[in-house]
Amino acid sequence: MTEVSQRSRRSPRGGGRAARVAMRAAPLAEDKRPVRPGLEGGRYQPLSSADVEKIHESALHCLSDIGMADAPQSGVEVMVAAGAEYRDGRLFFTKDLIEDMLAKANRQPVLYSQDGKNDLHPYGKRVYYGTAGAAVHIVDVEANDYAESTLAGLYKAARLVDTLDNVHFFQRPMVCRDLTDNREMDLNTLYASVKGTAKHVGTSFVDPSHAADGLEILYEIAGGEQAFRDKPFVSLSCTHVVPPLKFATESCQIMEVALRGGLPILMLSAGQAGATSPASIAGSVVQAVAECLA
Repeated sequence: MTEVSQRSRRSPRGGGRAARVAMRAAPLAEDKRPVRPGLEGGRYQPLSSADVEKIHESALHCLSDIGMADAPQSGVEVMVAAGAEYRDGRLFFTKDLIEDMLAKANRQPVLYSQDGKNDLHPYGKRVYYGTAGAAVHIVDVEANDYAESTLAGLYKAARLVDTLDNVHFFQRPMVCRDLTDNREMDLNTLYASVKGTAKHVGTSFVDPSHAADGLEILYEIAGGEQAFRDKPFVSLSCTHVVPPLKFATESCQIMEVALRGGLPILMLSAGQAGATSPASIAGSVVQAVAECLA
């Protein structure tokens, strides 16, 4: 009798504990998560408005007086038709031309996801986190050693990112070392990424024909070319220059294919201060701004 009574008294407490454990284990509501896509952040502002204007004016000076070398002929034709000047193998851009293009630029781009639940709006003060890079090795935690990056590893990384609340897009973080053919590597990298995660994907190509083939894959996945153009869920990472102030000819040709096919472009300048760009931070920023504006 006493044993039964004690058991009866324990039951409500046991049920309450189970409920609390279940509540703690349950996923947080969307508005309660500590890290959410697009949270607004602050901005580090070491420069005054006057300093920013100096950098802008200096970048315009670079483009109008020094110009850019090594543009592909196809790019020369398009930019001259838009108002650039071409002489002695270099393209020159006037201040009016640059500012006209800036006025036309989309200030509120959207980087779409496949599921529509993880679209990115990278403007204003919104903050997003994602992967990136081109690692040729990963750490094998079980063997306590380094291992070469593989296609299977890339796919697993994409699956992981797909489940993480605090990672909002998947920029290809590793190179598939088990694929020696460049075309196979480019196309399989793209396919593994978009099949591994429904979040926005960033990828790259080493040849214009690979970009064209990649677009055909994306059109098929999206359900048609127009469907992809309406909501492109992949963007191209493109180092379009060889600093200082030279276009990377083949990369520009890849960028042209991507632009015509509806891929958003992430442009990278990547000058090295004191080597391929001025040693001063301000000078390096001026050059990078000029190269991306071009």
